[in-house]
Amino acid sequence: MPADRLLSPARHSGEIGDEQEEALLTGQHVDRKGQTGRGRGFFSRWKNPIIVTWAAIATIIILVFGVLYVRSHPVDDKPTPGAPNTPKAPPNTPTAPPNTPKEPKTHKKRNLIFMVSDGMGPASLSLTRSFRQFTENLPIDDILTLDKHFIGSSRTRSSNSLVTDSAAGATAFSCGLKSYNGAISILPDGNPCGTVLEAAKAAGYMTGLVVTTSITDATPACFNSHVNMRWEQDRIAEQQIGDHPLGRVTDLMFGGGLCHFTPNTSIGSCRGDDRDLIKEARASGWQFAYTHDGFKYLRMGKFVKFPIMGLWAPADIPYDIDRKDTEYPSLAAMAETAITALDIETKNSDKGFFLMIEGSRIDHAGHGNDPAAQVREVRAYDKAFEVVLKKIDEMETETIVISTSDHETGGLSTARQLHETYPDYLWYPSVLANASHSSEYMAKLLADFPEVTKSKITDYIKEELLPLQQITDADDEEIAKLVKTKTDGLSTAYIWADMVSRRAQIGWSTHGHSAVDVNIYAYPPELAKDLWGNHENTEIGEFLRKWLDVDVDSITKKLRKEGTHAKWMGKELDKILEEKEKSMGVGGKTGEVTVEGLDAYHGVHKRACMH
Repeated sequence: MPADRLLSPARHSGEIGDEQEEALLTGQHVDRKGQTGRGRGFFSRWKNPIIVTWAAIATIIILVFGVLYVRSHPVDDKPTPGAPNTPKAPPNTPTAPPNTPKEPKTHKKRNLIFMVSDGMGPASLSLTRSFRQFTENLPIDDILTLDKHFIGSSRTRSSNSLVTDSAAGATAFSCGLKSYNGAISILPDGNPCGTVLEAAKAAGYMTGLVVTTSITDATPACFNSHVNMRWEQDRIAEQQIGDHPLGRVTDLMFGGGLCHFTPNTSIGSCRGDDRDLIKEARASGWQFAYTHDGFKYLRMGKFVKFPIMGLWAPADIPYDIDRKDTEYPSLAAMAETAITALDIETKNSDKGFFLMIEGSRIDHAGHGNDPAAQVREVRAYDKAFEVVLKKIDEMETETIVISTSDHETGGLSTARQLHETYPDYLWYPSVLANASHSSEYMAKLLADFPEVTKSKITDYIKEELLPLQQITDADDEEIAKLVKTKTDGLSTAYIWADMVSRRAQIGWSTHGHSAVDVNIYAYPPELAKDLWGNHENTEIGEFLRKWLDVDVDSITKKLRKEGTHAKWMGKELDKILEEKEKSMGVGGKTGEVTVEGLDAYHGVHKRACMH
């Protein structure tokens, strides 16, 4: 195209000349000779100034009227704060898009996910972080998902000891009050305390529990049952299906512990009576799933009918280091399934859900002093936490996750002095990476070996078992310990764990719990400001009830209604006291902390028999 056409397109589009342009602007007729009507000379001289001036005045007038109109006709149909008489927008004013966020309400719909890393202390994080960096060839600044959401720490003591157990620790979370070691939401005065889960259910929330141990174990039990001591798991199971003064309070339960729900006349049962709790629960509407195929049928939460109980193992789900994906679901998969199902179920409700998720077997690995199992359990918990964050970001309902531990187990130290000489500053994650199974699994393999002669047992250990852990330097003393324990009919788990720990230079101070403070994590962190810094574990319980805005105290009153709770709490407290040598802080004010000399030295310092 010629240049003049690009620069002057008007010349080739109807060939409008100066005369026609002038006629259009001034309204004067132009004849074929270029003559206009009267005043042709005047307009020829002043036409441009007049046009410019007129256009400027018109523009100013339009702008002034536009500003005045906007000020007197706001687009938003809500009154401007401080100006109650502001007129509403006219009927034809466009409204905001349908997905525009609404102003926050005081009692808006909320979800709460509470995660418990049972037995995980700060050293467990250090151990697992370095293990992950080594096994995945990551830089030293690559950290766990939990590390990115650290907000504080928690003090863990119970009402009767500076070292808590899981039952008292979970009671502090569920009831927001201190109690004695072994108590399942029962206080030192012998009375039950209402739990946040029970209060949430009463307020209209959906509720759930997801664990990797038996669903009747201490931590989950403290949220939906009440017995004087944690070992009363048959009674706990009965309450969990609805044989409870408040009726059924839980909508979803995933974990192990099937043996407590089947009658003692059936294979694999661990009940003390012949009650068939599965039959009873089904009659009241419960859905049950047992196998991994049953778990897959739930389609990651998209095909769930409530109430539902998924019991994937007779007792505990195997350690993650031993678990097979084709046989047992992971903690992350169970968590995602539960969250998805609860979110779908509450989609059209004005209340959300409360879900407790526990990485239960971190604690068991600590009890066993098994570092190879523990790093995998902490890693599995970290993956589950990552899944929870992803689900929170996907959900429309405001949701918070709080994660903490009830206590630390094992007195873990990422260092170990093997000799009297001054130690090297080392520990070896490669040893943990080489171990293919937990010490519990290795002990079972040896226990199941049918031969009884020492020579055959020795050969089996050297040729079959040691290669599984890639231990190539076992000495005669270690092998002799394994053989002796096997022939004596005792578990070799502690020996296997110590063989790995020594080579990795990992230290342990106890097979029990410790009093070390444990970490608190949260997402989104700004919603958990009340838990920033160091707190008593009961303050976490208080936060849970405040976030959900539920009345736990009214639940406590219902549970304590005269003549009702004695029938379902289990053993009477005086009988429990006869079985315990130590004081449990009984009596006094509710939640009172009384140690009665338990924090004083009594001269016990000699080595006791491990078994």
